[in-house]
Amino acid sequence: MNDQRTAGPSVMEIIFGYGASQAVNVTARLRLADHLADGVKTPADLAAATGSDELSIRRLLRALVCLGIVTQSAPDEFALSPGGDPLRGDVPYSLREMAMLVCGEQTWRSWGELEYSVRTGLPAWDQVTGLSSFEYMAKHPEHAAVFNQAMAGYARAAAPAIIANGDFGRFATVVDVGGGDGSLLGAILTAHPGLRGVLYDLPAGVESADRTLAAAGVADRCEVIGGDFFVSVPDGADAYLLKSVLHDWNDDRAAEVLRNCRRAMPATGRILVVEPVLPAVVTPAVAGIVLSDLNMLVNTGGRERTEDEFRALFAAAGFDLVRVAGEGVDFRVLEGIVA
Repeated sequence: MNDQRTAGPSVMEIIFGYGASQAVNVTARLRLADHLADGVKTPADLAAATGSDELSIRRLLRALVCLGIVTQSAPDEFALSPGGDPLRGDVPYSLREMAMLVCGEQTWRSWGELEYSVRTGLPAWDQVTGLSSFEYMAKHPEHAAVFNQAMAGYARAAAPAIIANGDFGRFATVVDVGGGDGSLLGAILTAHPGLRGVLYDLPAGVESADRTLAAAGVADRCEVIGGDFFVSVPDGADAYLLKSVLHDWNDDRAAEVLRNCRRAMPATGRILVVEPVLPAVVTPAVAGIVLSDLNMLVNTGGRERTEDEFRALFAAAGFDLVRVAGEGVDFRVLEGIVA
């Protein structure tokens, strides 16, 4: 008979899970994946390149071998594995800044106060830093830069699935609400040459948008506007896109954003919300969404939502949820029409 106490990941592996996160964080901060990108390196090579201790780099590299990020072919020979490629800064699907954001000091300390959030329902980030996460970014531009780069990288990685499921070709103009540097909107406009775009985010969020859109070759079809989506959004478009916006906020605040979109759009307009969707009954297969939900709890006070919860949120803002596309991908496209 199988001993059920040994089924699945061992409790000891889970207990030391934070060690893997910090090993990846340090790898990102030292740019080890970039240094390994052109071939085999020794610990001495990497210590010199990163200004680190050689023995300690060797110990970190061994951990990265066990995590599938690095391979070891001889005692002093280490190379980047395909699993470590996303930690490079020069690949389109880079997660380097995402690692630095999610495993960085403030997020790390907030996760350390998970019990506070579970007991109170309030974000531990505010308790740890004395500011909300977005207030903190406004006061710490270096943290905001990492956040914006992380979101841009994640948007680029998700863009093909979003384009495939969004059916953007039926629209004349789409407003990307909270669209950051325009990485996602640029990809959508590239895929649909007849489409025009409006990129809308806080002024700091769209700071590098002109460069991103120019590099994509779509700057002539996209207007960039700085503003606050809790106050208003640009009006008159036939589609409003919100990717990874609503999960940052509780239901009341998320509904405010949706209502502002509702006020701005014509009666025939469409709202396209791009978010993960939690199943009503979870399994280990959706661990990433569940952990993201806890991350929202401790850091922003937001949440991931089930389809029924999205339906209720849409209704509270004056929309009917009419389509959920993208089964089997990380981000679903939830489409709403004016109720």
